[in-house]
Amino acid sequence: MNIGMTYDLRADYLAAGYGEEETAEFDRPDTIAAIEGALQALGHQTDRIGNVDSLVKRLAAGHRWDLVFNIAEGLYGFGREAVVPALLDAYRIPYTFSDPLMMAVTLHKATAKRLVRDLGIATPDFALVRSPAEAAAVNLPYPLFAKPVAEGTGKGVTPVSKIAAPAQLQTVCADLLASYRQPVLVETFLPGREFTVGIVGNGDQARSIGIIEVILLENSEADVYSYHNKEICEEVVEYRVADDPEAHEAVRVALEVWHGLDCRDAGRVDLRSDGHGRPNFIEINPIAGLHPEHSDLCIIADKHGMGYQQLISEIVASCLARLGM
Repeated sequence: MNIGMTYDLRADYLAAGYGEEETAEFDRPDTIAAIEGALQALGHQTDRIGNVDSLVKRLAAGHRWDLVFNIAEGLYGFGREAVVPALLDAYRIPYTFSDPLMMAVTLHKATAKRLVRDLGIATPDFALVRSPAEAAAVNLPYPLFAKPVAEGTGKGVTPVSKIAAPAQLQTVCADLLASYRQPVLVETFLPGREFTVGIVGNGDQARSIGIIEVILLENSEADVYSYHNKEICEEVVEYRVADDPEAHEAVRVALEVWHGLDCRDAGRVDLRSDGHGRPNFIEINPIAGLHPEHSDLCIIADKHGMGYQQLISEIVASCLARLGM
């Protein structure tokens, strides 16, 4: 097959004047090279399309592909991850990973939590803060946890995200509202273990490829899987294979979320346990990073005996099976 590749290259945006944190979710050249190499090893032709601007130009020029391997994150708005899938849908070009609806729903963490809660799946109590006045009205038991409602890679998450008192909540929310220009998700802080579950497949064929526990080391920013901790994860985080009843329950919950939200092909579900050891849904990433060594989904696969080539192969195979191709 002729497979196009859509992605946001971090270096392109840095060269255009965007900042390090603004571009944190975007990809490195070695990620694109690794995906391309894996696709070519599977016997496919590849075509590097790039970001949404490049895709628009290529579509207007009449270019088409048998399939697009899409990992484009986008830059603006709650629908930023949905733009490329929506364009491809409009041109009836098949692509990997979730559709525009789920891309938008899962990016907006409060909306995702409402749907998950409606499914009867445990998730921390929360409030959505759109203004300093709404921060003052939050009525949840402390400690709380605050973060931007639609960011990834730990953006906006720092040690002050864990909040002990109302005055601190107002200060943190005011800072986040000013910095990120989007609502703030305020949740009950859960004191238990933190897990992330890798999933591949669709419908009844979806399965966990493994679970890891995120262990913050003594030299990390404590209590929070923050932007800083994620950027230097090799130095401050231990990713430990978990195989006990609590971890098995986390896998069950993750698959229930995956089915309930109709996510596709592959992704990752993040969970944290409450004080009773019950895993709760935190968020879901329907286009998880695919850097062979740095991205959580690839770390999960590697720690459970699945090589990078096999992971990409299974993602493509799941997509093709879903499409009946």
